[in-house]
This record gives sequence, structure tokens and C-alpha cells, in this order.
Amino acid sequence: MAKGTHDYVDDPRNAAVLININGELLPRERAVVSVFDSGFVLGDGVWEGLRVHRGKIAFLDRHLKRLLEGAKAIDLDLGIDRDTLVARLYDTLAANGMDDGVHMRLMVTRGIKSTPYQDPRVTVTPATIVIIAEYKTPQPDTLHKGIRLFTVHVRRGYPDVQDPKLNSHSKLNCITACIQATKAGADEALMLDPHGFVATCNSTHFFIVRDGAVWTSSGDYCLGGITRDNVLALCRDHGIACAEKNFSLTEVYGADEAFVTGTFAGIAPVTEVDGRVIGTGTRGPLVERLQQLYLALLEREAPA
Repeated sequence: MAKGTHDYVDDPRNAAVLININGELLPRERAVVSVFDSGFVLGDGVWEGLRVHRGKIAFLDRHLKRLLEGAKAIDLDLGIDRDTLVARLYDTLAANGMDDGVHMRLMVTRGIKSTPYQDPRVTVTPATIVIIAEYKTPQPDTLHKGIRLFTVHVRRGYPDVQDPKLNSHSKLNCITACIQATKAGADEALMLDPHGFVATCNSTHFFIVRDGAVWTSSGDYCLGGITRDNVLALCRDHGIACAEKNFSLTEVYGADEAFVTGTFAGIAPVTEVDGRVIGTGTRGPLVERLQQLYLALLEREAPA
């Protein structure tokens, strides 16, 4: 069954990976956390998805800035400094002999509680820091044939309800959106903001192309995406008109091309939204060009 842009090529080497829990490397079958952990009990924590290219964790500074800002926002003390965290990431790669085609998940929760209750003051241990590195490459069809989206009823909310800028463990709104899209036969969910404008997808950022210009949402109701920002910068650097703005589903249905961005798959075309074929129903020329520009950016980030 398709998993949208996160569908990957299965790799048997993942059965033997070592997982880093609070600095200790453990076999996959022994890598566990307490049932009293804040992340398990409440989804109380922040996380980052990271991509490894030629031995380097791509755009790591930006990912760590987002993680640390999120942790500060929810008053979560990691208990270790940034350099120690970076060392743990690379130690995990070294222990597994990994240098390319790897996706990492860095997860930080508030720690273990004395009892299952939401108040952070009943947390009795330092933060729990888990690093999972796996051999993962996107399915080739995802990058060429693209994905289908379905617009769901679940909205991206106001920041005074749950700030969409927080990359928090608690993702139930996105999960609910994903379920609705899956039940509708699509690969991922397209989510609107409280005003009815297009905001983002449940796990990626959404773009359209109209008359040679690239549009994405205002950014007010979506996570500050690293790949999203890179794509906008690539457009500006290569003379491609681009804008962060409000736009409606009507403008989506009439778009010439569409695509989504994310750390795992990079840039993937969107061929259908709500049963409407986008453009020719295939990967468009501007999406293909942006894919090539993004790969070149990765090469500069981690040269041979």
C-alpha cells in the first residue's frame, strides 16, 4: 500500500541497525522507552527528520535551530548541549557504518513521569533523546509519477490552539487528516487554513505552478519547512518567479503543475487533487527542473 511521499524501498539492513537512546546504542529489538515516558503518555516532545548525503547530515544547522526553538517554546530542557547532540547523531551513523541513502529521526521527549499525568512537574528524569537511523530511499515512482491529494475537513489551526510552527510529537490532527485522505483513496491530505485558503499537507509542504510562477501558502499555518525554504531560495536564485501567498482550491484545480516538498523525498510532483487532474497529469517541466536544482543543492551541501 502506498504511503505517499514517505513510501520507501525496503532494505534488509535495517533489521540490524543500532538505535541511540540517551547516548546508549542498542539493537532494534531492545530499543525501548518507559510506558511512563512523556512522549508515550502525552506526545510531549519535539522531533526532526534528517537526511544523510555522502556522510553529512544535510542542512543540520537549520534542523537543530528548529528543534531547539521548539524545545524552548514548550520549556523542554534537552539536558545536553548542541555539540553533544551533534556528536550523538554522527556516533549513531558511525556505529551503523552509514554514510548515504539514510534517513534519521531525532526525537526528544520531556522524560519519564512519576505517574501518567500531563503536568510537566511530575517528570522525574532528564529528557529522553532517541536517534533512529535507517537505510531509506524514496520509491522512484514517487519522484516521477507523483502522488494524489485529497482535501480534508481537518484544518491547520490558529497558533493559540496548537501552533503549527511546533514540530511536536503530538500530531493527531495530521494523523486524522491522513486517515481521511487514505479512506478517500488518495496518498496524502491537503489541509486548509482557518480562512479556507490552502495551507499545507499532512506531512509535506504544498506548491502549485501557474503561468510559470511558483506559489506556496503564506506560511502562517504550516511548519517552517527546511526543504520548503530551500525551494523558495532556489527559485529566487534561478530567476523563477515565486510567492508565498493565500490561494484557494479553485486556483489549485486550475494549476499547470503542483508538487510537495519534504526532507525525505525532496520534491515530488502532484498529479491529482480531489479527483481533478493537475496540468497534464504527469510531472511537469518546472517540477523536473526544481528537482534537478535541489539535487545540485544537496551536492553542494555534501560534495563528493
